[in-house]
Amino acid sequence: MSTLPKVAWIGLGIMGSPMSENLVKAGYDVTGHTLERDKLDRLAAAGGTAASSVAEAVRDADVIVTMVPASPQVEAVAYGPDGILENARRGALLIDMSSITPQTSVDLAAAAKDKGIRVLDAPVSGGEAGAIEAVLSIMVGGDQADFDEAKPLFEALGKTIVRCGPHGSGQTVKAANQLIVAVNIQACAEAVVFLEKSGVDLAAALDVLGGGLAGSTVLARKKDNFLNRDFQPGFRIDLHHKDMGIVTDAARTVGAVLPVGAVVAQLVAGLRAQGDGGLDHSALLRAVERLSGAQV
Repeated sequence: MSTLPKVAWIGLGIMGSPMSENLVKAGYDVTGHTLERDKLDRLAAAGGTAASSVAEAVRDADVIVTMVPASPQVEAVAYGPDGILENARRGALLIDMSSITPQTSVDLAAAAKDKGIRVLDAPVSGGEAGAIEAVLSIMVGGDQADFDEAKPLFEALGKTIVRCGPHGSGQTVKAANQLIVAVNIQACAEAVVFLEKSGVDLAAALDVLGGGLAGSTVLARKKDNFLNRDFQPGFRIDLHHKDMGIVTDAARTVGAVLPVGAVVAQLVAGLRAQGDGGLDHSALLRAVERLSGAQV
């Protein structure tokens, strides 16, 4: 019998499926629930167990992980008679790895405390590739003792794992992460259009830029997307639009002024309005091309 905690995993999307499978590979007993039957079948094929409801998934779990798109979905699976808080056992540890508003995380932790359930907010960065390779960056908010307890599980999912402060801190750092990523992708996209219109060998240019001060994880991860115009979603524009709303709102609350972030947030919103919300966020290149006169 494994001495590892039993895990319930709620949300088996682009990120959740490979992450839950990495826990199975690490020896965890994982029971998952999601709305898509094929994703449940995928987890079962990987060695996990499919559950027909949130309540069924969490009932016997020591640790419950949620990985869903946004605050409304977190609230939908957490609250109500069929939700996590009403069906998880007292003493369970709820780890929300979704990217949501900091206030939603704070409120969830307070509500869970009344039920005897501990909470960590632990959003991630690294995209689909990072999830598959188990090299995610995990930024955590919550109590130190709960973080220490969860650390072995996090180590099966990522490489950079840092407690950033009390409840909501992980989400605040994730919002900053998404700000940096969006601005970086926009800068890369503008550089790509500039280089191509100048007649430069784009592949060679991106190679040399990647080796200098302009190099970044974003450029390294998204270079092939730019070169091949491959915008299959690793992280969808729709989700980055949601995240830019989070950082804009949070910045307003604390009195931080984000002028460049505000412009990029509008560019993301514009791309989404043009029907590209389902594409990878590297598709910001398409917005720059349209502004530069290309028909895309």
